[in-house]
Amino acid sequence: MKILKQLSKIIFKITLILFFYNFSFANEPIDIWKIEKKDIINKENSTSNINASNNLNTNTTLSVQSSSEIVINKEIESSTIKLAGLYDPAQNGLKIDMWSNSDGELIKSILNKNLNRNLSEFSKKILDIALLTNSYIPTNNITEEEFLEFKFNHLINKKDFELIKEFLINNSEVSNKNKLIKFYSEYFLSNSEVKKACEIFNISGAITDKYLNNFKIYCLILEDKKEQAQLLFDLSKELDEIDIFFENKFNILMGYASKDEIISDENILYFHLSHKTNNEFNYEPKMDSPRFIWSYLSSSNILKNANSFDIENPEDLRLLERATHENVFDERELLDTYKKFQFNITQLLNAKDAYKLLPDYEGRALLYQRLLLSVDVEQRLSMTSELYKSFQKKKLDNAFDNEIKVILKKIKKDDVPSNFTTFYENHTDNKLKKERKIKFNNKKIHQSKLLNYFLNKTSLPKAEKETNDILKKIKRNKKYVFSTKDMILIESLKSDGVKIDKKYANLYEYNYQFSSDIKQMLSNGELGLLLIKIVDIVGESNLEDLDINTVNLLVSTMNELKNVDLRNEILIEVLPLKV
Repeated sequence: MKILKQLSKIIFKITLILFFYNFSFANEPIDIWKIEKKDIINKENSTSNINASNNLNTNTTLSVQSSSEIVINKEIESSTIKLAGLYDPAQNGLKIDMWSNSDGELIKSILNKNLNRNLSEFSKKILDIALLTNSYIPTNNITEEEFLEFKFNHLINKKDFELIKEFLINNSEVSNKNKLIKFYSEYFLSNSEVKKACEIFNISGAITDKYLNNFKIYCLILEDKKEQAQLLFDLSKELDEIDIFFENKFNILMGYASKDEIISDENILYFHLSHKTNNEFNYEPKMDSPRFIWSYLSSSNILKNANSFDIENPEDLRLLERATHENVFDERELLDTYKKFQFNITQLLNAKDAYKLLPDYEGRALLYQRLLLSVDVEQRLSMTSELYKSFQKKKLDNAFDNEIKVILKKIKKDDVPSNFTTFYENHTDNKLKKERKIKFNNKKIHQSKLLNYFLNKTSLPKAEKETNDILKKIKRNKKYVFSTKDMILIESLKSDGVKIDKKYANLYEYNYQFSSDIKQMLSNGELGLLLIKIVDIVGESNLEDLDINTVNLLVSTMNELKNVDLRNEILIEVLPLKV
């Protein structure tokens, strides 16, 4: 009987998957990459057959080596080879097998190190290309699940939800996609955007995860597809995948029952259903409540007002600070609450020491009030720094993330004492910097009008003429010394097809060589590994802060890949004189 029951469950599960897969499949777009994959395999088959035919014409027997080649070709043709990504490899000078020859241990080591770093915008762009370019999944010392996990984590870190949708549409057959679906649906539900949370299930295909299955049942009810919701519920219940909490909420939503006041904060779906099915819903968050609780309470407008927190109640104040850290309340509301505390003149005059004797939240209120009373720049910086450290110590950095910028903005950089320079620069809003314009200086090659070519303002023939004209003048100027930046610019022009007259060919010596590991990656076609290696090298540094050797590496690599767009971005950021 036990075996029959298990068999029954398996049959129901298969029926469930097939039913909803077929239902969603009709709405799925054609995956052009699968078509391309078949074309590639067919071409390989054709080439393999021609080669085999030629061999048979010249030899009556096949050698052992030929036999092994046939086995390899059959493995290549196997349906187990999978593609995963979004971007056309040719778009960035890459290939569909860009990971195939790489050691998975090295891939994992580099990605584990860099995925959670505070990477610069350029590093993020390279990582985006490396992980989202459509390619075969590597198999050497790395599993499909491990590699896809890196792609999923990258998409989640980006929080680009349209990109996540696009990835799921174009990669409907990848395993472990539940992580992306869950992130997408939970994010929008925690912000009370239920319709947006449900849209992902219309393009996600079959779902086998119990939690997401319940989520989909709820979405079907909201979309007034109650018959489908009932069928999916019945099949899931038959498989023992419906718990009593969800069953009770389902009965209310379907109109079979009228009341259920049980509240569950096990996950965002259950918390939402608790609210949705209870007209008298009331929930008081705690200090350790997960972030989705704070987001949901705030977006649903069911969290008490900041003014209603009692400053005499320590738990209330700590909750207010935590809620501000979670972006539920505006920072100004918290700081205004700090102003309600009463301190004596001695405490205010000796705030830097006195605050350490008070409860942490009250100490922060004292520091803030002393900050407001400070006129001296160094005193204001000192109080701001102490207040920030106090927030940071309690892991409440976000509660003072914006206001610290507002405070420091009122202080001129020239007035900042040397002992506070680093603190000031680290917390000043760098986004306020004005974009500088390029100023041409024809006395230096790398600052000359040749830059117009990399700005896409000059054609290649014109750039060729201007390059030779400038070199002609340089040849007459015996004192001119070619800088590395000059050589990088000219070598990039040559990479694009600019021809230098022979009489100027020996004006400088360019001896740049790739390191042995980069050379090996290029020769082995390990272009995916090369890209994440670049991410590892550049890391958190902005392009303008890189040393010339790193710039040389980046530009030479992009020239090798024929990735003109990225190469031009580097050159325009690093070479010109800007004012």
